[in-house]
Amino acid sequence: MKVYYQVVITTCATAEQAQAIAHALVEESLAACVNIVPQIQSVYLWQGSVQSDAEYLLVIKSSADNFTAIETQIKALHSYELPEIIAVPIIDGSAEYLAWLSTPK
Repeated sequence: MKVYYQVVITTCATAEQAQAIAHALVEESLAACVNIVPQIQSVYLWQGSVQSDAEYLLVIKSSADNFTAIETQIKALHSYELPEIIAVPIIDGSAEYLAWLSTPK
């Protein structure tokens, strides 16, 4: 059976919230690694008006089987009414890294 992998992307308003989500996902073995990219600038349409905010980008690497649990955890810990939760499939990568992604922690 082939194991499939994903990168899940979300953004947070604060460094504290980004840290809380990243730590929860890794501690619960839902993600092998979460990168927190500080101070991105997001421009988006929300409730009919253009908004611009500084945010923290989370790049979450995991097995695709964990998406539903990751989504649930993000929603439980997130302050946004509608958090961004997007999964992008990993179609290839180094064999060693992909094996590490699927190793139980």
